[in-house]
Amino acid sequence: MKSKLAIAGLIAGTLFVPALSHAEDQDQDRAHPKTFVKDSAITTKIKAKLAAEKLSSVAKIHVDTDANGVVWLSGTANSQDQIDKAIAIARSTENVRDVKSSLTVKADS
Repeated sequence: MKSKLAIAGLIAGTLFVPALSHAEDQDQDRAHPKTFVKDSAITTKIKAKLAAEKLSSVAKIHVDTDANGVVWLSGTANSQDQIDKAIAIARSTENVRDVKSSLTVKADS
């Protein structure tokens, strides 16, 4: 019983600690709560628009918005057309000042 609990704790720690430290790093530029809410709203709008487009690779596209309204797209898409569409969606979103993309094409296996 103790070994099962220890293994479960080890697995949970391995999965969640990197995710938490990554989240802290991304949010260090948000010194003011209103800025953070605005940035989060932009990110949420873009994610909703991507989902509405039913891009098959939407789960692999990561969206983050910095304090200056710059949107950062990263991850992979199944085609260059999907990358272009994701960038266009981000650019057309209200309060977005610029879009930076490191998206790459990676077909599903």
